[in-house]
Amino acid sequence: MTWRGGPSGSDPQRFGTEAFYASLGRAFVAMCAVVPVLFVIEALDVGLHANLDVAAGIIPRRIQGLDGVIFSPFLHAGWNHLYSNSIPLILLGTFVLAAGTRRFLWSTLVIILVSGLGVWFTGSPNSVVVGASGVIFGYLGILLTRGVVERSWWNFAVVLLVGLLYGWQLLGILPTDERISWQGHLFGLLGGIVAAILFRRRRAELLPPEHPESPTVTMPRPGVDA
Repeated sequence: MTWRGGPSGSDPQRFGTEAFYASLGRAFVAMCAVVPVLFVIEALDVGLHANLDVAAGIIPRRIQGLDGVIFSPFLHAGWNHLYSNSIPLILLGTFVLAAGTRRFLWSTLVIILVSGLGVWFTGSPNSVVVGASGVIFGYLGILLTRGVVERSWWNFAVVLLVGLLYGWQLLGILPTDERISWQGHLFGLLGGIVAAILFRRRRAELLPPEHPESPTVTMPRPGVDA
């Protein structure tokens, strides 16, 4: 006897399955572990007067500020800045991570590079840019785009929820406040769109298993298998 497909609850990518909720729970715990690391970095920066924002932030169009492309998402301009980023980072990061660790890591790297380089090329050379908001907008872009390219309605539902909770922050992609790097938000969103397309699930992966709960019975042929 051979089985074709698998149990309907075994696909962690399929909304409503037991595996999906288990994956979501693990992703939430992981993101809740990431954010305290950002608080530790901010505490060290403040406590040691290390001035990490300037030392490792993005300084647009200056070579000495290019390394900030990698380091700036881990730095924040004070506690209020970090607090405002923490909850949306956990919320959006959870749903992005739940779709797979490898996709999450590669997608995050693409977002960091696109957002950071976008800021470096287009930002004001008299500014220093830090913060995880570019990554947050990148995760938003991933969920929006996955909803289209993977036909995932629950991704749209997450984006709608975030829009209701943090809709005012979405205006951050527009040049409205000189203290806010709208370039980081805009290029982060674009980076998320690119990552969602690059690391999308293929069509074969999106198709439901054929009769997942029905076994395919192989019968012996008389005179051959018997």
